[in-house]
Amino acid sequence: MIFAYPQMFWLLLLLPLLALWQGYRRRGGEPTLQVSSTLPFVGLSSGLRAYLRPLPLVLRLLAMALLVVALARPQTRDDWTDITTEGIDIVLAMDISSSMLARDFQPNRLEVAKEMAARFIINRPNDRVGLVVFSGESFTQSPLTTDHPVVINQLSELQSGMLEDGTAIGMGLATSVSRLKDSQAISKVVVLLTDGVNNKGTIAPLTAAEIAQTLGVRVYTIGVGSYGKALFPVQTAFGTQYQQMDVTIDEEMLGQISQMTGGKYFRADSEEALRSIYDQIDQLEKSKIEEQQQSRRTEEFWPFVAWASLLVLLELVLRHTLLRTIP
Repeated sequence: MIFAYPQMFWLLLLLPLLALWQGYRRRGGEPTLQVSSTLPFVGLSSGLRAYLRPLPLVLRLLAMALLVVALARPQTRDDWTDITTEGIDIVLAMDISSSMLARDFQPNRLEVAKEMAARFIINRPNDRVGLVVFSGESFTQSPLTTDHPVVINQLSELQSGMLEDGTAIGMGLATSVSRLKDSQAISKVVVLLTDGVNNKGTIAPLTAAEIAQTLGVRVYTIGVGSYGKALFPVQTAFGTQYQQMDVTIDEEMLGQISQMTGGKYFRADSEEALRSIYDQIDQLEKSKIEEQQQSRRTEEFWPFVAWASLLVLLELVLRHTLLRTIP
């Protein structure tokens, strides 16, 4: 048993003083009777009331002692329990260029990528997750947060055309790394998904990878797209038309980024493959980050209050019945 306010026990020092004061008061207040001889009282035994006379004071002092214990707030504590949490800071960097509307995934690459990313976030309740989007430029859609529904909602609203078209992989990675530069997490991760070749931006992908390596950020890269040809959207005088075009992904560069930072490169040529890739990353990034000890404290002052009340009640009953005095 532990006490929330152990300093309250100093009040117990007042109880002996109170007992002495009561004794002095009783001695000075008792009536006296002068007799010529004590011989008639020799051999007489004291009655029960004489022995019980100090009892009300004893009961009162015990009640006050119990109330002092109650004021100290006694508590019981359950056994300590070790709880291990898995917490990692993760930024999802997603390509939203027009090529992500290619129909080798149904309904297109972007919608499938959004669905799989949302599923990945849901499976990691203890992580802080951020969202960066890029095409010809990059933008932080959501900073690192544990409010996953907000991130998933931001993810669902992504559309191609929100930014200048193109594929600025270096800018997307650099923006993602900048969101992690002040992170205190033991594990800092970027999951970068793209379907093309870097053709825009002021930062080269490998330069961004060097920055990530310096800051201890691990980068997993995902190349999205089937092998061969796919239906790509093309702007014509008659509006957006879909044409069969070669699928081109700079896998060598994406592999270099992951290798430099201690991550891994994956190729997703189907929806099932992309789902499997996110599952693999989920398993690779299961790290025990923090161990906490928790205990539950239960208040135990009520029994002391109850016993004190009972003693006070008993004192009043004795004082007004068996030990009643007539003025």
